[in-house]
Amino acid sequence: MKKKIVVSLIIIIVAIQFVRTEVATAVFEPEQDLLNITQANEEVVSLMKTTCYDCHSEETKTPWYAQVAPFSWWINDHINEGKEHLNFSAFGTYSAKKAAHKMEECYEELEEGEMPLTSYTITHADARLSDEQKATLINWFKSVEKKYKDEIE
Repeated sequence: MKKKIVVSLIIIIVAIQFVRTEVATAVFEPEQDLLNITQANEEVVSLMKTTCYDCHSEETKTPWYAQVAPFSWWINDHINEGKEHLNFSAFGTYSAKKAAHKMEECYEELEEGEMPLTSYTITHADARLSDEQKATLINWFKSVEKKYKDEIE
């Protein structure tokens, strides 16, 4: 009986590898990227690329296990959802009002400890932010938000 269960599980695991999902990718113009638009300093660029860009840009870097179902289904869905909500690679296409609102959401998510997601930082230790790093990003997001709000007025 145990042997049949094990064989069945192996067959299922192999079979689901043929059900593929993909991360939606788009060709983007680097001049539309938030970090280029704002000419962010090296520290902010490094923090953003490490903690945000895998899910919120067209520069996603996935680990090897993101090719293995069922992990691939969850990871790809998560990345696609993240880019639908906020895509730093397309930030230059946002209106000033939308851009200011997205910056507000960014620093609020950091202040509330909602981002980066725990499920992400478990497998990406370098994405765990110290209080100082959080403060750096929060202050930067607030300064970018102010520039867009000034543009609206």
